[in-house]
Formats: sequence, C-alpha cells, structure tokens
Amino acid sequence: MLVYVHGAKCVGIQAVPVTVEVDITLGIGIHLVGLADAAVKESLLRTVTALQAKGFRIPGKKIVINLAPADLHKQGSGYDLAIALGIIAASGQKELPGLEKYLIMGELGLDGSIRYVTGTLPMVELAVQSGFKGVILPERSALEAVDFDETLVYGVQTFDDVLRILSEEEDPSDLLIWNTACYGEALRREQERPERTEYMDFADILGQEGAKRGVEIAAAGGHNLIFIGAPGSGKSSMAKAVAGILPPMTREESAVTSKIWSVAGKTTGQLGLMRRRPFRAPHISASKAAILGGGSGENILPGEVSLASGGVLFADEFCEAPKSTLEALRGPLEDRKVTISRLKAKIVYPASFMLIAASNPCPCGYYGEGDRCTCSVGQRAAYLSKLSGPIMDRIDIEIKYCEVLFFLLNLKQILGYGKSSTFHSCFNGKAGYREPEGCSYSLCTC
Repeated sequence: MLVYVHGAKCVGIQAVPVTVEVDITLGIGIHLVGLADAAVKESLLRTVTALQAKGFRIPGKKIVINLAPADLHKQGSGYDLAIALGIIAASGQKELPGLEKYLIMGELGLDGSIRYVTGTLPMVELAVQSGFKGVILPERSALEAVDFDETLVYGVQTFDDVLRILSEEEDPSDLLIWNTACYGEALRREQERPERTEYMDFADILGQEGAKRGVEIAAAGGHNLIFIGAPGSGKSSMAKAVAGILPPMTREESAVTSKIWSVAGKTTGQLGLMRRRPFRAPHISASKAAILGGGSGENILPGEVSLASGGVLFADEFCEAPKSTLEALRGPLEDRKVTISRLKAKIVYPASFMLIAASNPCPCGYYGEGDRCTCSVGQRAAYLSKLSGPIMDRIDIEIKYCEVLFFLLNLKQILGYGKSSTFHSCFNGKAGYREPEGCSYSLCTC
C-alpha cells in the first residue's frame, strides 16, 4: 500500500514541499531513497525504535521510503515523524484519515517524544499557500507560529498526540498551540520580561552630546556610521544604545527577520514573531562565511549580515578586521541583500541592516588625546587607509570622539542634562523621528 505524508524543506527563507512516499511490498529490508543526508538515513533506526516503544510492529516485508522530489538534497532529522506515520499507515496498523491533510515535521525520540525542528515559519507559510488544513509541529517549534491565524497550528509533545490528531476520532483542539500549557507559560514569561533589557539606555550615557546627536540622525534615516576615538571613550556603549531608539519593527520587517532567525534555528521556543530589532556584534576574527553566510551544497545558513536584518550590525575594531571580510560588506551595504552561490545552489538572504563601525584613530589608539600618541604620521595614515574608498563611501556619518572632561560631566548633571535629557524621547513609535528641542547638528563630541 502506497501512502503520502507531506513535509517541507527550507531553501533560503522560503520552504519547498517534500513528499514522503512509503510503500510496503513483498520482500525484505528497509530502503530510503531521495538524496537524503546522513542525519535522514539515521532516522530509520530512531523511527523503528520509537515505533516499537509505542507498541507498533515493523512489517517483515520490503519497505521503500522515497523523499520526493528526488533531485533535492534533504538534511536534518525533521522527517522522522513523517516516515514513522507512513510506515504505520502503509502497513495498515492504524487508520489515519487525516494523514494527507496536514504538513508534518518533527524529530522522533527513542521513547516516542517529538523534538523541535528549525525553519518553522517558512513551513507554516507554505502550508497556508498550499491550502493544507493545518500544520503539526513539535510544541517548542510551534510557538514561533502563534501569529499565523490563517491555518491550524498544532503543537505536539509525543507520538500519541500526532495519532490522536490524524485519526480524527476525537476533538484535538486542546493540542492547538494557543491552547497548550507551553503557550501559557511562554506568554507569561514574555509579559514579565522587562522591556529592552538587552539595550543600553541613552539616559545612562553622560557626555558625548555631539555623538548622541549624530546617532539620532543616523537612526532616523537608517544611515551607516563609524565612531573614531580613543579606547574607553564610549564607542561601544553608544553603539549598544542605538537599537533602543530605533522605531518599532513593522509587521513586514518582523516577518522577514523572524524567518531568517527561524531558518538559522535561533528562535526555537520564542513566542511569535520577533518584535525587538536585533543587535549583532560579531568578533573581528569571524570568518567571511560567518559574516555573509555559508554552508555546503544546498544547506546554506544565514550569516551575521542577515541575522542583523532590520536591526544593527556593530563592527568593533573595524580597522583590525581582515581585509577580505571588510570588502565583502560592499554588496550587502549597497544591495540590502546577500547572494551566496555554490556549484549546485544559489541562495539570496535579506541583509537590510544599519552598520555601526568603531575604530581607534591610530595603532596606539590615543591620537588627539594630548601627547599620549606614540605613532608616527605614516602609521596614523596607514592605519585608517585600511578602509577602502568603496567601504567609506557606504558609510554616511563619521563621528570623532574627544576626551570628556570630568568637571563638564558634573556641570551637566547640575544643569540637568544627565538622565533627564531629551535624547531618550527623540523617537515616537508611530510618528517616527521628532525634532528634539535644544539639539544641534554638530558632530563634535567635546
């Protein structure tokens, strides 16, 4: 008997359908075909053990499992559940009338538990476009899709939960992700989480008023900027505060960024779409593949430029980064996307981010700080010349930091320019940028 179980595979931030075909005929052995990688081939042993743990038997016949289309490479353990259901239905051990009505993905544990998979959001989007009745996913993975109300999203914990949905013998509405205890717990954690705990507040940064003004202008227009100043002058603190003053994400921005993070496996267990703009700060030693994205064959994962889409990419010690990595940023900064090409695959990821770079003015870092600099004129010129013309052309604002005198900080606190400054309220979530009173356009940080 031939049965079909519907699954999916992520290609970039889009999902393509994968059909698991299971046929049982006379003969012996279990055969898995369809360009499956090692993780998918290992699923046979996991599946057999899980079925036996749940009281099902493995037919003593030839079992042929085909992952169609056969010319598309399949990776990961997300097809375990579909393969197990196909074996049960093809052998006639249980009637599953709803088997072809749902898109089903999940990894099987040896005890029959269902473990999370990545790429949930593109898969749910595919199910909506393809007209499936619903999607059956591991509970933790289904939490990402709570904002999709166009289809039924079931969050399951065990193999028995899946059989209960597909048998259609009773109402499985309690397994809808919105009705599970896991959703209630995640919603409670989301409500109790302090707002913007990961962002530094502008009100906590004293001094550097010109730098603050430059950052406000950059944030209002989405401009790329570079900080140049001595060590300890506050460049990193200012960069970390930028994400906190950016306007809230639109629905479209949130959906695109969430799909990128879902494919990368970084939002598993998160409730719904991302609502906070990402802030990514990769180390200068990160490889080009880590920055742009990469992988083998068709399994290409997004890099930092894509994970920062809709938010901020902070590049500290910009002049110390490898030349090849710096030059690789030309395309994403210009096109707002990154194209990763391999022999058999070409993937395009969004990369619409705001670049904030920080650098010292010279190798010792203290040029402009009195007589502390020990570098020669040639060393100073060579240091910043590591940044090519095309890269600097894509950076709109340059902010040079100067030393902030301690007595000026005390004076500003006395006059009320500390935490009561207007910089914290320069943005309105709905209206966008508002002109703050008493601010100048000077980028001098003295």
